[in-house]
Amino acid sequence: MATETATKQTEEKTTPKEAVVETPAATKKAVTPDGFSVIETGGKQYLVSVGDIIDVELLGEHEEGTKIEFDKVLMTSKEVGTPYVKGAKVTATYKELHKGKKISILRYKAKSNRDRKLGHRQKYSRIEITKIA
Repeated sequence: MATETATKQTEEKTTPKEAVVETPAATKKAVTPDGFSVIETGGKQYLVSVGDIIDVELLGEHEEGTKIEFDKVLMTSKEVGTPYVKGAKVTATYKELHKGKKISILRYKAKSNRDRKLGHRQKYSRIEITKIA
């Protein structure tokens, strides 16, 4: 009796699922307007979607409200690039220059009366993702 219920439970769990139909690569869209993308900038990768506000490495001299396009798109919600997705672009608006948290660095050498205190505060560009195309 116990073996019959165990086999029924395993049969129920292993029911066949719907077959996934692949479409040719030529008919796939590069990027969907409502999804996510992984972009590369400043040697780092960021997972972004429309409306996100992120801090990235400095992008150069920009004024507030300037449009910036990222063409190094590694992945979208529909496609994975090799290494980049062809024709995909992410558009962002430059918000402001933002400063990170201040860190203190203390270097100390014992028995030689030597110490040195340094500080560092990283600067970032704050951007808002406006369009994924």
